[in-house]
Amino acid sequence: MEIKEFIKQVSEKLHNSIDIASRVIEKNGVQIGFVYLKSMTDNSIFSDAIFEPVSTFEGEFSFGAIKNLIQANDVSEIKEEEVVDKVLKGVVVVLFSNSEKILAVDILNFLTRTPSEPPTSPVIMGPREGFTEDVKTNITLLRRRFHSEDLVFENEFVGSSTKTQVVLAYLDGVADKKIVKEIKKRLSKIKIDGVVDSYYLITLLSDRPNSIMKQIGGSEKPDIVAAKLLEGRIALIVDNSPIVLTIPFVILEDFQNSNDYYTNYIYSTFLRFIRLLGIFIAVTGPGVYIALQLFHYNVLPLKYLITIADSTQQIPFTPFIEILFISLLFQILYEVSLRLPSYLGLATSIVGALILGDTGVKAGLISPPSVIVVAIAKIALYTVPEQGSQITIFQFIFLILGASVGLLGVIGGAIYVIAYANTIENFGTPYLAPFSPFIFSDNKDGLLVVPVNDMTNRPKSFKNAKVERKE
Repeated sequence: MEIKEFIKQVSEKLHNSIDIASRVIEKNGVQIGFVYLKSMTDNSIFSDAIFEPVSTFEGEFSFGAIKNLIQANDVSEIKEEEVVDKVLKGVVVVLFSNSEKILAVDILNFLTRTPSEPPTSPVIMGPREGFTEDVKTNITLLRRRFHSEDLVFENEFVGSSTKTQVVLAYLDGVADKKIVKEIKKRLSKIKIDGVVDSYYLITLLSDRPNSIMKQIGGSEKPDIVAAKLLEGRIALIVDNSPIVLTIPFVILEDFQNSNDYYTNYIYSTFLRFIRLLGIFIAVTGPGVYIALQLFHYNVLPLKYLITIADSTQQIPFTPFIEILFISLLFQILYEVSLRLPSYLGLATSIVGALILGDTGVKAGLISPPSVIVVAIAKIALYTVPEQGSQITIFQFIFLILGASVGLLGVIGGAIYVIAYANTIENFGTPYLAPFSPFIFSDNKDGLLVVPVNDMTNRPKSFKNAKVERKE
């Protein structure tokens, strides 16, 4: 093999990118070449583990001798057509002028975020580790929780340009192999140039990609994903993403929280009913308020009706326009607070919530009851933050229904949404399980929470290879 010519070809295939590095050593007419990416390889490790041992070697350069000299755990033989792909993945490729064999040495070392408590899932008690953007770190965080040979990790690659590594994790003998095969089948059918985050896969893997309903679970906490693996679910770990997806998914999962399993089970049951109440208020609150104000004011207590009349008589807008304006204002403030630097975000929240709100009420543009109703609905939304985007859309839909048809529209809309959700299946799993269809044993960890020692079976809402949890 002509080393320098081959290195030149590799460099040209990579468009002579500035982070391509190559070195050639020659001894007794034999050349050894090294090709790697400086941006993904630690030069000190490369020097200590590969270059120094080879360059100071006094014997005859041969494939076997050099392979034994390299001080790395992951050394493998590859084919010529694999060289570019390996280089792009941060692997050091070793070439020999007196042999057609090629070595790949994995000493990948780049900066990664240290596992820390996820900002989206804080706990009062319990593990505080969170997944990072490095797939190897995430695999390690799961492996530490399973000292079992049944934990399986399988590789898939998605995206013609990014070739993103997607790792399927599941427990052999527990997860249903049919679901595993179906996930692999859908991943293989994905035709896209790149996947830069796990959320790209949600739409690509969902049974109904255009539905507003969330159909695939996700978490940043290893303990949550580990618990779902024990139930028979399959996890998808996507490189460069801290969100690990879990399949199958039922809506009940978003009403559960890791804190539920680290506190008293009676208190956890109470909190789940609070979350259900919060979702109901968040979705229907503004719609019911506007319906009562426009169509059903006779059911309101007289004193409260007088209060509303006094507060709204100077308002220049119709009740619907007023509620819609306040809702949009809250949404704008929320979007601004997410994107501004933290010190500006705090100032913006104070200006928006206090100054604009208080000034708007005093100026007669909006009424205090409307501000309170919308504020309560927006706060209640975050009792189940995982459903935040869907609930926000439903808020506006139910607001329009309440303003146009009254309570009949709100009730009819609720019936339609529940009926529609009841038609959704996620990898053969009913979306509303274990409530529809009703599965008695699964309700031990439904809205009710029972002690861990009473949870003797895995969920029957989706298929498992092994139902019994106790050995």
